[in-house]
Amino acid sequence: MTVSAAPVVVVSGLPRSGTSLMMQMLVAGGLTPLTDHQRAADEDNPRGYYELERVKRAPAGDLEWLAEAPGKAVKVIAALLPYLPATHRYRVLFMRRAMAEVLASQRQMLRRRGGDPDAVPDEQMAIVFRKHLAQVEAWMAAQPHMARLDVDYRELTERPGATARRIDEFLGGGLDTARMASAVDPSLHRQGRPG
Repeated sequence: MTVSAAPVVVVSGLPRSGTSLMMQMLVAGGLTPLTDHQRAADEDNPRGYYELERVKRAPAGDLEWLAEAPGKAVKVIAALLPYLPATHRYRVLFMRRAMAEVLASQRQMLRRRGGDPDAVPDEQMAIVFRKHLAQVEAWMAAQPHMARLDVDYRELTERPGATARRIDEFLGGGLDTARMASAVDPSLHRQGRPG
């Protein structure tokens, strides 16, 4: 089995955990994103989602996009990580955000899109998400071709410079950490702000 030389930089985590912000930082720092711009910026993500729709078809075997991924950054939500094949090396930036903030952000998004934010109680959704995270973490820990750096969302928004330097070190250096830090706009951290 041939393994790609350059690692794929994967931005992952639960939905609404800060993955779009992380993609913005990496692009500001000099990494090329693997994105198709199909999902336009909106009120929930004013600076865009930085997604590649084909990633969502990985469970059906659509992995040809990976040929373009080495050396680039691509967003892959936590649920899809196990579909990434061992034919590549991955450096995963795994976003961590307080569960209450994730759930509040999801409820707000549902409300804006006309959905029912009360369809599933927060307590039930939190149980599902925590179980899911535990499964994904156990799987990642067993993958020799995958390295992971956990990035705390609150720490990122409060200390972007230090977080950018930590990410740059994890990815092997060479990123513009000052520009990465300047991509963080604390005013967009709308769930969980004090006061």
